[in-house]
Amino acid sequence: MADPATEAFLAHRPLLFTVAYQLLGSATDAEDVLQETWLRWAGVDLAAVRDQRAYLVRVTTSQALMRLRALGRRKESYVGPWLPEPLLTTPDVAEDVELADSVSMAMLLVLETLTPAERAVFVLREVFDLGYGEIAEAVGKTPPAVRQLAHRARSHVAARRPRGTASPSAARDALEAFRHAVETGDLQALLDVLAPDVVFLGDGGGVVQALPQPVTGAAEVAHVLTAGLATLATGSLHVADVNGHPALLFRRDGEIDTVLAVRLDDGLVTGLYAVRNPEKLSRLERETTLRR
Repeated sequence: MADPATEAFLAHRPLLFTVAYQLLGSATDAEDVLQETWLRWAGVDLAAVRDQRAYLVRVTTSQALMRLRALGRRKESYVGPWLPEPLLTTPDVAEDVELADSVSMAMLLVLETLTPAERAVFVLREVFDLGYGEIAEAVGKTPPAVRQLAHRARSHVAARRPRGTASPSAARDALEAFRHAVETGDLQALLDVLAPDVVFLGDGGGVVQALPQPVTGAAEVAHVLTAGLATLATGSLHVADVNGHPALLFRRDGEIDTVLAVRLDDGLVTGLYAVRNPEKLSRLERETTLRR
């Protein structure tokens, strides 16, 4: 039988992982943060902890913030565009619209434009509905400073987040158009759902071939996709729930080669995100449980 500290940690683990992942955009780094959180939790006098959930979230956030600042330095030397590590998520994540929105590839990229402190405050306030006092303890700021950070982060995110919540059916339609183009070589169905200012990002991490720079514009993106159709035809494509939204998984020789996620605005694809870095594809063979 597990001891009380272990039971409490395991009960809150999906929540703590979700917090760390949203702050870092990396499941690997989130797992490292949880390990650090556990080491600190294991030495705590449980009788002195009034609210175990709040305490664990506080420790996780503090550890994630330290790692986020280090991660920022690593990203500066990253080869090509950096995209979040995709997760194969359970169906209940898609059913929680707010959670699915907060962990989508598009939103995680928006969160990348915030400072570490703004990102932590936004996630803890807007996603997990923590009070300003609790957040202040977690990020080492005063409550008034946290309120200012929250206001600034909300304004910043509002100007950059997808316009309107895209329904899963709309995302599936866009992905089906892409799959149809791959299978038939006819790009017209895909062009019909591409926004004029669509942006295509590819993440190979310098390990595998990917787009070295963002590609912008429907015609330019279509040209890149046309060039890649022959390669995609050598494997298999299927739709799966990735980060709470439908995405395409491309397998070659039975192994996941690429994850393609989309951002939708007003029914059109404004973002295409292709993750190819093998180090970011390891968790896609099993579902990850996310919780608020």
